[in-house]
Amino acid sequence: GVALQWDPMITTLPGLYLLSVGVAKPAAWLLGWTGSVVCSVGMLRFINLLFSAGNFYLLYLLLFKIHQKNKAVSGFQRILSALTLAVFPTLYFFTFLYYTDPGSVFFTLFSYLMCLYGNYKTSALLGFCGFMFRQTNIVWTVFCAGNVIAEKLNEAWKIELQKKKDEKMSSRKGSFSDLTRTLQFLVEYLLSPKNLITLTALTWPYIILVTLFFVFVFVNGGIVVGDRSSHEACLHFPQLFYFLSFTVFFSFPHLLTPTKIRKFLVSLRKHPVQYSLITVISLFLIWKFTYVHKYLLADNRHYTFYVWRKVFQRHELVKYLLVPFYLFAGWSFADALKSKSVFWILMYFVCLLAVTVPQKLLEFRYFILPFLIYRLNIPFLSLYRQLLELAFYILVNAVTFYLFLNRTFQWENSDEVQRFMW
Repeated sequence: GVALQWDPMITTLPGLYLLSVGVAKPAAWLLGWTGSVVCSVGMLRFINLLFSAGNFYLLYLLLFKIHQKNKAVSGFQRILSALTLAVFPTLYFFTFLYYTDPGSVFFTLFSYLMCLYGNYKTSALLGFCGFMFRQTNIVWTVFCAGNVIAEKLNEAWKIELQKKKDEKMSSRKGSFSDLTRTLQFLVEYLLSPKNLITLTALTWPYIILVTLFFVFVFVNGGIVVGDRSSHEACLHFPQLFYFLSFTVFFSFPHLLTPTKIRKFLVSLRKHPVQYSLITVISLFLIWKFTYVHKYLLADNRHYTFYVWRKVFQRHELVKYLLVPFYLFAGWSFADALKSKSVFWILMYFVCLLAVTVPQKLLEFRYFILPFLIYRLNIPFLSLYRQLLELAFYILVNAVTFYLFLNRTFQWENSDEVQRFMW
């Protein structure tokens, strides 16, 4: 059947296929099915449905674990939030197709959950499964290790602050001096052999996995298996801006509120120099590092094609004119993470850059995991806003499925029916 043929254009590792064979073959043997049923599209899609059910449960458990201390959140709100994220449009859509996304998300979330519960060996093993689905998931293994490290750093930092308080140090409360102090602490902490041994003793399963990853990249001559010409790594910094816009769009009940906009304007007034600097840097990054992948211009089945054509290709200046929006998106994004420790935010941000910036292609599927991890870690909303978010997701899904099923079209050079999709 399907399992024995391999298409060289496929660029992910065979995790999904191996698992499919692992589920399908025993099922066939038990139920006496024939080969054509086992590798039927229905059977293969069914595996993704299993993953999606798993994702819903994992999202619920993660919300429970991450917001443990918040006693104000009702069980109903947790279920509602988990449901909302389970029907998150770009992920939900691929549940019904044979794509690697549901499985990739499943193993990554599972790995993250095990990490939060302190089962680092299990977590690294699940991380390996995630990596077999998509190579870039190695970043989320690093993220799990980073979670452990950030927690240790935070404990030590609190002790440090306590000491400073006892010494009655008069310190200016400024965000910049705070940042330098934190970074100084970080460097000092990581230069102590004792601390390094402690951290290594905790994170060794992850270290082994990341080492294996580097061996794989070295032997394979790159991160991609299969068709390399379409997946060249580059420094595509605007991907970060696209990701922020994507996040504001999909979690607008959290990030696009009148209160947030007011707070942002106050912040602008308070720190004009910092914002001007960030604006100049952003403009420079857009000017020098905007890449357009051939797929983005050629493949009119994907929504990104239309976003690009209708927004970015309107005029040469559009991409620069969006900078004020990106600034707001970035500020709002960071503001929602206020409750996390500085070290966690630093570490998440590094992983976010690592997973978005090297990708040349603007593809919303690459944003699913960073979005979910972000969304799991921000505070709960009021019930009304949560329902608004859920309703919005359901609406987007309905439109997506309607277009996919009913608005088919054909390409001149092919008889196959083409459909709109993410």
